[in-house]
Amino acid sequence: MADRITLSGMKFFGRHGLLPSERSRGQRFLVDVEVETDLGEAGRTDALSKTLDYRKIYAATREVAEGPPFSLIEAVAEAIASRVLVLPRVHAVTVRVRKPEVVLGGPLEAAMVEVRRTRTPA
Repeated sequence: MADRITLSGMKFFGRHGLLPSERSRGQRFLVDVEVETDLGEAGRTDALSKTLDYRKIYAATREVAEGPPFSLIEAVAEAIASRVLVLPRVHAVTVRVRKPEVVLGGPLEAAMVEVRRTRTPA
């Protein structure tokens, strides 16, 4: 599928991490969600009912990112992908989760994971 909707650079405050200090103080997480869907009919008709409502993608992402903590950002990405993938019209989803305040002993812009999941044919 060549058509995509991308919500890039969503910023959330969460308490994900292995360390107790990460969970107690929390930190920023940056999330990108790229959804593969057919945008042809939406483009031809200019009708919201023929595409994905971006608010639903954002809400699903926010629920996970600001919700109960996970130890790993891999689990955060997987949970977001699972919630977005069940939305109508979604064929596949790619989720990138960045943790800019990760402490690894030296300069680092962010730790990031990326997962891609596809809908299982019915």
